[in-house]
Amino acid sequence: MRTLATLCMLGLAFPASAQLKDPTSLEFQIPSAKAKLPFAKDQPIVFVTAQNMGEWNKLPQFWNPASEEVIDPTTGLKITRQIVKVKLPLGLTEAPKTPLENPMTVARWELGRRLYFDHALSSDGTISCASCHDPKRGFTDQSPVSIGILGGKGGMSAPTVMNSSFAFRQFWDGRAASLEEQAQGPPTNPIEMFAEKEGDAWHLLVLRIRKKEDYTPKFLEAFGTEPTRDAIAMAIAAYERTVFNGNSIHDRAELAMKFRVIEEEGTKFEIQPKDYAKVLKEAFAKKDVTALSALKLQDEKKLDEVAEQISQGRILFFGKARCNLCHVGQNFSDSQFHNIGVGVKDGKLTGGFLGRFGSQPIGHKDPTLVGATKTPGLRGLVSTAPYLHDGSEKTLEAVIDFYDRGGNAHEFLSPKMRDLQAEQAYLRSKQTGETYNGPAVKLFGADQTPIIPMALKLTPTEKAALVMFLRALEGEVDDLVKDVATPLPGKK
Repeated sequence: MRTLATLCMLGLAFPASAQLKDPTSLEFQIPSAKAKLPFAKDQPIVFVTAQNMGEWNKLPQFWNPASEEVIDPTTGLKITRQIVKVKLPLGLTEAPKTPLENPMTVARWELGRRLYFDHALSSDGTISCASCHDPKRGFTDQSPVSIGILGGKGGMSAPTVMNSSFAFRQFWDGRAASLEEQAQGPPTNPIEMFAEKEGDAWHLLVLRIRKKEDYTPKFLEAFGTEPTRDAIAMAIAAYERTVFNGNSIHDRAELAMKFRVIEEEGTKFEIQPKDYAKVLKEAFAKKDVTALSALKLQDEKKLDEVAEQISQGRILFFGKARCNLCHVGQNFSDSQFHNIGVGVKDGKLTGGFLGRFGSQPIGHKDPTLVGATKTPGLRGLVSTAPYLHDGSEKTLEAVIDFYDRGGNAHEFLSPKMRDLQAEQAYLRSKQTGETYNGPAVKLFGADQTPIIPMALKLTPTEKAALVMFLRALEGEVDDLVKDVATPLPGKK
């Protein structure tokens, strides 16, 4: 690695006086090709999913050092360079999208992992990203609201970082368009990370990072610049883009089902209780504590009973319980925004929370999104309690009860939470004078809009089965991502 002194001699590092005279250099810098790792030594990270089953099966672990033959664009010569193939866990069938301006490389990822756990991101050195998004707590803090700098309390439950790379937008209200943009928010928040009385939060942060002796040479190699706001955000995003949760019991059962149907020469590709039973037996044989503890399954004699319950829960999830209206795809989220009645008291939103509507720019305000929040993914639920954006529900059972009653009625309740047919019947009765015999109606707003929450009418047995299916979505996160001290495979 080049030393900072050597880089200064080459004219590739910016003197501290220039940093202070030109604040722009703290925000971003034009990369220096001479400072950056040359193409032949800059290791790219390549994502491999189970969609490419042949290659996926050959990869023994999450992080797989490999090599590739490519044309060096700087010389036009064919070379062999080192790469890393990241094996996405089972169930994640699509790799996350990566901005062209922030390609995934080992150098950027290593910086991002270190920064994520570095308390220097906060102005008094007490808070890191991991403080509220702790890998040991499902990349959350398992609290209704987070505790930030100087004991300040936030207004939201910290969302998990797991699989956040698949989200269309970041934060509960979607105010950030990317992980890179999201990473820039907390350091400027006086409740989360910034406690200085004066000065630009990010400029002070960048100067703190630059004072750490080994950061600057690594930033120059990874980005061709000193530490800047731009580069720090990119590095953190590169790391967060690899925080995957998958390989749940449900994912394994789905794969087992496919092999079973092919072997039986069948045509009905649908998971059966015996598929869940098969992978549960394998989990017992391998002493898979994560999967079995998520299901509270300690006695192998109850294995078939639990398999049947998970299967019934899956049927309910995609049927009577209507969960898949919003929870779809590989991460069980549509990445859209819905107001399900969280935080409503006496028919009104509390605290002036406007949700997605509030974060939309002027000229693009959508009144149907007042109080709406992003649909969270459902992987890793066991480790991320409490639930909902305000952390108001402590258990999965309580969440199911919330949805079973149709959320909390109010003027902006999402149509997906409402009994629209009953509402139409009520409106028709008003026009025709006929008697309305449907569910109870509440009128809201200046227009006296009728709102009827959709009661699912789940039985206690159905609720228990649905919870068991959600527990079967509990997956794994690789140790390399969870612990900054874990060495990279093949790293010299």
